[in-house]
Amino acid sequence: MSSKSHATLRYTSMRFSIFGAVFVVVLVLAHFKLMPVMAGAPGVLLLLIIALVVSGLLSYVLLSRQRDEMSAQITEGIEGRRNRGAGMKQRIAAQTAAEDALDDAVRADAQ
Repeated sequence: MSSKSHATLRYTSMRFSIFGAVFVVVLVLAHFKLMPVMAGAPGVLLLLIIALVVSGLLSYVLLSRQRDEMSAQITEGIEGRRNRGAGMKQRIAAQTAAEDALDDAVRADAQ
């Protein structure tokens, strides 16, 4: 397997891991009153938003190599599909030309 074979899965799992770690840190800070938080659901929502923002920034900085690998993997997949599509168009054009030639030959014999 190449190093880019599962780049999207690896990048996504690393993003979730960073978010989970940041969320745990934010919860611990809130538990020990090092971060002012409201009680109840609004407080938890605020902690989630803080964790999302911080983990997003960390992921942007820490996962640039994985993001580049994922981008290369996606680009290769798109190019592969385009190439397969171009080959199919060529085969269809060849079949159409062969049918046209056969049709022309049949019409020439009929006259």
